[in-house]
Amino acid sequence: MLNLQYTHLLPKDFHAASRVWIYQSSRVLMQGEALELETMLQEFVAGWNSHGAPVKGFATLLFGQFIILMADESQAGVSGCSTDSSVRLIKEVEARFSISFFDRQTLAFVVQNEVQLIPLSQVDYAINQGFVQADTIYFNNIVPSKEALETEWLVPVKDSWLAKRFPALKTMA
Repeated sequence: MLNLQYTHLLPKDFHAASRVWIYQSSRVLMQGEALELETMLQEFVAGWNSHGAPVKGFATLLFGQFIILMADESQAGVSGCSTDSSVRLIKEVEARFSISFFDRQTLAFVVQNEVQLIPLSQVDYAINQGFVQADTIYFNNIVPSKEALETEWLVPVKDSWLAKRFPALKTMA
């Protein structure tokens, strides 16, 4: 049974407006990869700087497939250079594990108690076939803040931007 509870894994001492970046992988990482990735993420956060000042950062892998990066900007902002360094980290992870984290045309859903990836071009078909329904959980990877990550990351499809794009969902709701 897939446990969708994750908010208890997020740092309690980060401001609600902390910036969030979510990177969805093209596959679930194997256990050894996940352990190595966690080490890479912790090392990155420990040395994450913005204009020489340490960034109060957090990074983790959730559901074996989503890298969550968070920066609490209540004390020091994140510059373009520090954001670029996080992108370099993700590209390094991609190369290390032969995996993709930048395919924004593939969406993630919880279907039959598993995270399922569906290409955007196939979502209408998935809806029409009943594979994706109005109450299907969707991973809204564009949430901008810690607060949104806690409340709007996993949402029913009917409550996401997909509801407007796919008319078939309106008839299911």
